[in-house]
Amino acid sequence: MNDRFDELARSMAQSVTRRGALKKFGVGIAGMALALLGTANSAQAAKKLHGCRCRKPDFGCNGDLNCISFCEVCCAGGCF
Repeated sequence: MNDRFDELARSMAQSVTRRGALKKFGVGIAGMALALLGTANSAQAAKKLHGCRCRKPDFGCNGDLNCISFCEVCCAGGCF
């Protein structure tokens, strides 16, 4: 454990050129931006309005008329 800490301390103490530091900083900022864009799109794609079960009676909506009308369209192939 102490050896790893010593290695980390030595690597942090080494001098870095201004160009190298800016390059690493730019790569980090670009990576964060791409990560934020990727998570925003996947969060939107995972959102569902109704959980339609096309082969169940009443589409699994438990009598909710809005759900039933939505699922009728979806199960007929209108929302995929």
